[in-house]
Amino acid sequence: MKTQNIMIVGVGGQGSLLASKLLGRMLLEKGYDIKVSEVHGMSQRGGSVVTYVRFGDKVYSPVIDKGEADFIVSFELLEAARWTEFLKPGGRIVANTQRISPMPVIIGAAEYPQGLTEKMQVAGLDVDAFDALALAEQAGSAKAVNIVLMGYLSRYFEFTEQEWLDAIEKSVPAKFLELNKTAFQLGRNA
Repeated sequence: MKTQNIMIVGVGGQGSLLASKLLGRMLLEKGYDIKVSEVHGMSQRGGSVVTYVRFGDKVYSPVIDKGEADFIVSFELLEAARWTEFLKPGGRIVANTQRISPMPVIIGAAEYPQGLTEKMQVAGLDVDAFDALALAEQAGSAKAVNIVLMGYLSRYFEFTEQEWLDAIEKSVPAKFLELNKTAFQLGRNA
């Protein structure tokens, strides 16, 4: 199998690391060679967090270069726009439409860019943008955005729904299991 590349991007504290671990666990159990690499940019202060997930028959490097990502899964809309140059032709962006203002916006030195989804689409990118936060809240917790996004992403892979749910069971504490299963289903059906 040709190596597949998935970038998970967001802001510190959104759960992107759990999403990458969930994805990595499922892929490893399916027998793929997998490499996961995390890059934290002031993540504890709301800065960017990027995780590379690469899998296939044999993966030699954990890093995804510009123009190589099959998918960019974004927990925040500006982060989706920030990483578009990494998407390969024919790749897809799965983005939460939630807006989290970066520091320049918070202090009034800049404005949050408007029309980001439309700008990415006009640039010829395939973008699936939806309100994952609303679905996470419907599931029972705003913190479940990560699992909602994984549910949506799951539609693009041939793994069974049960394989995804098994990975969730092995990745989240038992007391949050039903909430996360619900979040996954809401994302998968979005």
